[in-house]
This record gives sequence, structure tokens and C-alpha cells, in this order.
Amino acid sequence: MADTDSFDRLAFDVFSRECPSRSTLEHVTGRWGGLTLGALYEESLRFNELRRRVDGVSEKMLSQTLHALERDGLVLREAQPVNPPRVDYELTPFGREVAEKLLGLIHCVEGRMDEVLAARSRYDEARGGR
Repeated sequence: MADTDSFDRLAFDVFSRECPSRSTLEHVTGRWGGLTLGALYEESLRFNELRRRVDGVSEKMLSQTLHALERDGLVLREAQPVNPPRVDYELTPFGREVAEKLLGLIHCVEGRMDEVLAARSRYDEARGGR
């Protein structure tokens, strides 16, 4: 296990190819990572509840996404000792902070979609009506 004191001395730069923050940023901003964090912001969810909430994600991709987010310390997986087994997923404090910022971006994009659709239409018209 790495010495956490050595991490305190590191300067992280996401623009550097070797920086470990780059993979975390990819997990957070990837299609399924951002949607998963956003879905978990309001409440903890079971796997299938989360899969229904994040419409279009496959079971395999959601599982991979949750593993990556859990490894990065954004999501907490809590297995309940009941029969049948129950597993809940919730955000850690760090995950809540990241999800809050992502939701700000999501709301910004959703609120400006009329402009986006108009820009797309102009772009396509200027290039021969794609």
C-alpha cells in the first residue's frame, strides 16, 4: 500500500500523461460515470434501480463504472447481510462534491439545449444538410 504522506507532496496535473488524476477525470466525465454520479446524488440505489435510472447502460458497463468509481473513492458499495443479498450504492462525501459540480454542468446543458439544437441545425445547413 502506498504511503499517503508521499501523496501529499505530489503535484497533480491532469494535463500530464502520467498523472493519475487523468483516469479519475475519465471515470467521472465518461458517459456512464457522470450519469451514475448524478443518479446517486439524491439517494442510495440498488444496482437494478440504478440501471433503470441510467437509461441505456448495460449491466456490464454499469458494473465496470461502479467498480471504477468505488476504487476512486467516489462511490460506496454496501452489501447487506440479508437473504436474498442486497447491495446498495451511495456517494461518498467526495462523490457528493463531484456529483454536485456535474449536476451544475448537466443543468446548464439541459437549460441551453434550444441553443444547442439551433447551432446544430445551422452547422448542418452550412455543410449541405447532414
